[in-house]
Amino acid sequence: MSLYKQDEYYRIIGLCMEVHNELGGGLLEVVYKEALEIEFRNNNIPFEREKEFVIIYKGQKLQKKFYADFVVYDEIILEVKAIKSLVDDNISQTLNYMNITKSGLGILANFSPKTLQHKRIVL
Repeated sequence: MSLYKQDEYYRIIGLCMEVHNELGGGLLEVVYKEALEIEFRNNNIPFEREKEFVIIYKGQKLQKKFYADFVVYDEIILEVKAIKSLVDDNISQTLNYMNITKSGLGILANFSPKTLQHKRIVL
């Protein structure tokens, strides 16, 4: 039995590892996002960066919107962090984004100073 979106997941994590191997850890989040953009383009992986999503509450659009770091392959939410260690709030944030977008797969990638941490989140 294979994982949901297994090939896509492995490709995304592989590129995250490439970026971490090249740049190391401890830089600003925006630097990793920019590098990932280059990798996605170079590898012909469809993505949108900082994609805007409207939040609907009881049939009404809220003024507040949220922006997913990346939407890859038209449905995978990729949240990028550059912190010491992932915490439960990071997972909750990704789950909330997945619920709002009706995405079945979320990836949380943390470019920590020591190693790339990543979590696969499936709804």
